[in-house]
Amino acid sequence: MIVNDPETLAAVSKAFHRYEQALMINDLAVLDELFLDSPATLRFGSTENLYGIVAIRAFRTARIGGSPQRTLKATIITAYGLDLATANTEFQYANETRVGRQSQVWVRTEGGWRIACAHVSFIEDGA
Repeated sequence: MIVNDPETLAAVSKAFHRYEQALMINDLAVLDELFLDSPATLRFGSTENLYGIVAIRAFRTARIGGSPQRTLKATIITAYGLDLATANTEFQYANETRVGRQSQVWVRTEGGWRIACAHVSFIEDGA
């Protein structure tokens, strides 16, 4: 298996940064586009477990104002073969001391790279 094929890694990195930009401006169309349109898609958030794209769309639509602004650090994107990648990052919301963690599994589809599974959690202060 090829790990971190340069072209694959560049494409996933571009999709990851596009997702982050859309998250920061609450661009629901792009956020929806970048999640795999499937009942098998998962998003486990800091306070919610979302099973399937319908639940993910409903969550995003109901989330007034979108995600709080945040800063990323320690982002690691790894491509496994040509069709699967992971993106892991730490983040911190403005005016908060907690450190958040985000993990995503990206899959290559005919329409481009899509998130098939995502998880967000926090490390409590002092941990």
